[in-house]
Amino acid sequence: MAELIIDDARLKPIAERALAGERLGFDDGIALYRSPDLLAVGWLANYVREKRHGNVCYYNINRHINPTNVCVAHCRLCAFGRDLDAPGAYTYALEEVWQRAAQGVAEGATEFHIVGGLHPDLTFDHYLELIRGLKQRFPHVHLKAFTMVEVHYFSRIAKLSIRDTLLKMKEAGVDSLPGGGAEIFNPRVRKIICDHKTSGQMWLDIARTAHQVGLRSNATMLYGHVETEEERVEHLLLLRELQDETKGFVAFIPLEFHPDNTALAHLPKPTGFDALKNIAVPRLLLDNFDHIKAYWIMLTTRIAQIALRFGADDIDGTVIEEKIYHDAGATTEQFTPRAELERLIRAAGREPVERDTLYGPVGRSGLQSAPSGAEGEAAAKRSSSGPSGTIVTLNV
Repeated sequence: MAELIIDDARLKPIAERALAGERLGFDDGIALYRSPDLLAVGWLANYVREKRHGNVCYYNINRHINPTNVCVAHCRLCAFGRDLDAPGAYTYALEEVWQRAAQGVAEGATEFHIVGGLHPDLTFDHYLELIRGLKQRFPHVHLKAFTMVEVHYFSRIAKLSIRDTLLKMKEAGVDSLPGGGAEIFNPRVRKIICDHKTSGQMWLDIARTAHQVGLRSNATMLYGHVETEEERVEHLLLLRELQDETKGFVAFIPLEFHPDNTALAHLPKPTGFDALKNIAVPRLLLDNFDHIKAYWIMLTTRIAQIALRFGADDIDGTVIEEKIYHDAGATTEQFTPRAELERLIRAAGREPVERDTLYGPVGRSGLQSAPSGAEGEAAAKRSSSGPSGTIVTLNV
């Protein structure tokens, strides 16, 4: 790795603690966000990333399925949701869901990523039947289905506890949960961008319960709208606190807000600087999260490649038909083939490793038993010089 050069003197004590492997705090997070020294912040995040994962970059073959865009929540941040009788509203029949899933399997998918709107007429049993049908037809595909917001909604319409709702989902075949709907936990922000959505505290409580019943999940943060640096750091530290307790989060995904076609379309779009900061700072603060994703659908593949040097160790997957962020103006492709993902990763100087949802090995793509978990991290360190032996000079 290159020599660390720090232009912002405020970063020097933070750098010393980060390089020593010490936990950073709230004030450190604020300083990192407010520092204009993006390269120094990125260097530190890359140091932590390479210490964990060496030169490896993970990806997977996944199929997104959004069963309906009909939603009762009416969040101001959202361009996806529709009223039941609005133009563009849709709800797939179960056979249509299974057909789209079959298309994903034909592409080699090891994961179905399933999220949708909060439909006023569909029952909880309908969603359980959807999951059972997928598991019966495609038993070897991992079902990552339903955000904490959807779980909360299911519990209300079924008049069940959160725990019982999750247990029924698990019994039907749900294997893990995605991390969407977290947005920013702070009530001030949620009142502006998603007033009728599950509260931040409830999101955390549902994630805790999911982890307790054996359903792991991802975690997210939506940045680039009305939140402050303090509210971002608060959000990250709440996730870190819960991860200390449950160890149930698989990966953290920073999500860039796309304002087009939303009630917040007057807001400026996040910049590339914002995107890289929101990869790097979480990598430094979330010391108990194994993985940070650069979600190419939202970032563009070009920014995602750069993010692999700013703390990200995963570029997500092939996706195959993403609707939610494209309705909000995303201009990226809705599908990137495996070969193209591997080309992008190699062009960024990283070694592509195909994974399953929980970072287990997938034996194809010319890989020789792709490593996973702690085993994978150890292998990553062995396969790359990483940061070991680096002489660090703090030039202030």
